[in-house]
Amino acid sequence: MGIQGIDLSSIWGVIIAFGLMMYVIMDGFDLGLGILFPFIRSSSERDVMMNTVAPVWDGNETWLVLGGAALYGAFPLAYSVLLEALYLPLMLMLAGLIFRGVAFEFRFKAKPAKRHIWDKAFIGGSVLATFFQGVAIGTYIAGIPVVDRHFAGGALDFLAPFPLFCGVGLLIAYALLGSTWLLVKTEGMLESHMRHYSRPLAYLLLMAIAVICVWTPFAQPAIAQRWSSGVQPALLAVLALVASLAVFGIQMTLRQRHSHLPFICTLVLIFAGYLALALSIWPKIIPPTLDIWAAASPASSQLFALIGALFILPIILGYTFWSYYVFRGKVLPGHGYH
Repeated sequence: MGIQGIDLSSIWGVIIAFGLMMYVIMDGFDLGLGILFPFIRSSSERDVMMNTVAPVWDGNETWLVLGGAALYGAFPLAYSVLLEALYLPLMLMLAGLIFRGVAFEFRFKAKPAKRHIWDKAFIGGSVLATFFQGVAIGTYIAGIPVVDRHFAGGALDFLAPFPLFCGVGLLIAYALLGSTWLLVKTEGMLESHMRHYSRPLAYLLLMAIAVICVWTPFAQPAIAQRWSSGVQPALLAVLALVASLAVFGIQMTLRQRHSHLPFICTLVLIFAGYLALALSIWPKIIPPTLDIWAAASPASSQLFALIGALFILPIILGYTFWSYYVFRGKVLPGHGYH
């Protein structure tokens, strides 16, 4: 449990879940820009797309670093097993993030004749990072075999239909986040393009979520058992209703030409899916066998790290809010932050 009855493992589980949720939301829409890049041919519109996230994109990845560091400090056993099980997809994800980061910096400095190289790096890095994030999530949901506190699977376990489909599903989710983000930040033809793309993307994402929900009980029997017992069916039904209403809200607000509400509805849709995943596996940190208490570090270590986390989290939240506040408003052609 922890020190004097405090369940430090549960506190750390919530912190890690919160950090990963923030990463999915905040890095999701700037990865989504790279996924949408091939559909926008105008160089000036591509400049605007990148300038909408240029001041904040690297700060968004702070949440990924926080989640990884917290997992290492609070649940070292889970950290070691997950890295061994997901080594290849995570390395490919990081390679994609590196390509995308380099493209961000060099595209603005490249001569016009060479800019297409960095456009391709931005597209490839965004697609690669997103797809293998989804593959890693799908592999995690399907279950990671653990025997005697060690990973007991194979290096290529992620090359299975369910994880690969989850990779495609995340590409759709991030593309929708990116398109609705651009409704908030742009105007003119680019905004019209994004309004056009957001409609089918919302339906595609709802269908992908539905397929994953149907497929998951077959991929992971332990989750199927949880879904059929206690209050889980009622909670999941509520989340399914919220997701459906969010998609309806996206379509309605797109027709009414709102700028902010489609993005907010998309966030609600993503959050509903994320919460359904959390409810399906909690308190397992490595489904289907290892829970947060079995994988926890000593209580004294968790407490020491928690003191630091409670100090740094408000700082991260504060500078994140401030950066988005400073760079609020529409981005127009010719605007730039480099």
